Amino acid sequence: MEENTVIAFRRPTDFQEDPLTEVLQAGAHKLLAQAIEAEVASFLEAYAALVDDAGRRRVVRNGYLPERAIQTGIGPVSVRQPRVRDRGDGAIRFTSAILPRYLRRTKSLEDLLPWLYLKGISTGDFSEALAALLGTQAPGLSASTITRLKEVWQDEMERWQRRDLTAKRYVYFWVDGIYFGARMEEEKQCILVVIGATDTGRKELIAITDGYRESERSWLEVLLDLKRRGLEMGPELAVGDGALGFWKALRQVYGIAREQRCWVHKTGNVLNKLPKGLQKKAKSHLQEIWMAETRKQAENAFDFFLEAYGPKYDKATACLAKDRDALLTFYDFPAEHWKHVRTTNPIESTFATVRLRTYRTKGCLSRKTAMSMVFKLCQSAQKKWRKLNGSNHLAEIIRGLKFVDGERQDRAAA
Repeated sequence: MEENTVIAFRRPTDFQEDPLTEVLQAGAHKLLAQAIEAEVASFLEAYAALVDDAGRRRVVRNGYLPERAIQTGIGPVSVRQPRVRDRGDGAIRFTSAILPRYLRRTKSLEDLLPWLYLKGISTGDFSEALAALLGTQAPGLSASTITRLKEVWQDEMERWQRRDLTAKRYVYFWVDGIYFGARMEEEKQCILVVIGATDTGRKELIAITDGYRESERSWLEVLLDLKRRGLEMGPELAVGDGALGFWKALRQVYGIAREQRCWVHKTGNVLNKLPKGLQKKAKSHLQEIWMAETRKQAENAFDFFLEAYGPKYDKATACLAKDRDALLTFYDFPAEHWKHVRTTNPIESTFATVRLRTYRTKGCLSRKTAMSMVFKLCQSAQKKWRKLNGSNHLAEIIRGLKFVDGERQDRAAA
């Protein structure tokens, strides 16, 4: 490539439909029309036996609704929906499952919009970003779109926070308090998050709420609210940072739940109390503890760390030793689950994106905006959360079967 070569990137204003996109749009228009016609025909067939006082069919077609364009990933697709008339009292109405009355964009685009916002696209830049993706003719995607969507997200979140949990059973909890770099408009600068593993191994978002720091009182309100909405049985194991006020609250609400301290948090806390020159070596010694195949091997590695670093760095070893039992609880659960329950990674990996978004937020971030951003991010991320390995063991844990070094006790004894 020559030294003075200039590569020109296309601007949204340069966007033009290509022949392939036009073919795809035409095909989509035809298929959508056929699907809706079939849906209407099926609806009319279901009421074919009904007749009015004059002996005519009561439910009939009655022309078309005005044409409208649906925004899709290949651009706008126009569609005309058939109108259905009830010649009787008008009680029978047709509502398309394919094309709801107020639908203006496909579900894939509904998911795209919050992700663009959460990835750092500001409200003012939305029109340009969407025009580059969908073409300059895409209507209804102005900067005000994201403002309206944020209001919708807040309503969705509030309804979700009131949902019934009676039928739910969670075997594991991952809990953490999330802080943001942006200034918050209120004192409650921490968002408390609970993710759970169901009895089938699926990870689900259980709770998102704001709290004062990570206090016992704030966590107690979270857990009591879960119980009030029907979650009578608590987790078999909860995973979190040792600094949380969560643990005192957990004992008050779900007293039989066992505790597992997060090894990522603990490792960071211990290393912070050591000189930088020792941290790499110390980290490998800490890893030998939680990567040990048996509790006995882990205990030996634990003792080695305390003996090796204790004489000079008593604060570091004290930080590790105070949570000794809670750091090794995972050995009493199936080995397939160890990589899931040794850390709060399900929360940490999810919130890396929302932290990035709030760092880019100018000015003060409102509590409702921060909460709704977290909620929508988790909803999108939840679709990609992996199922727990060895999910068949979850029913065994609920039944009270014991595990030793990751293996069922009856099998270990055999």
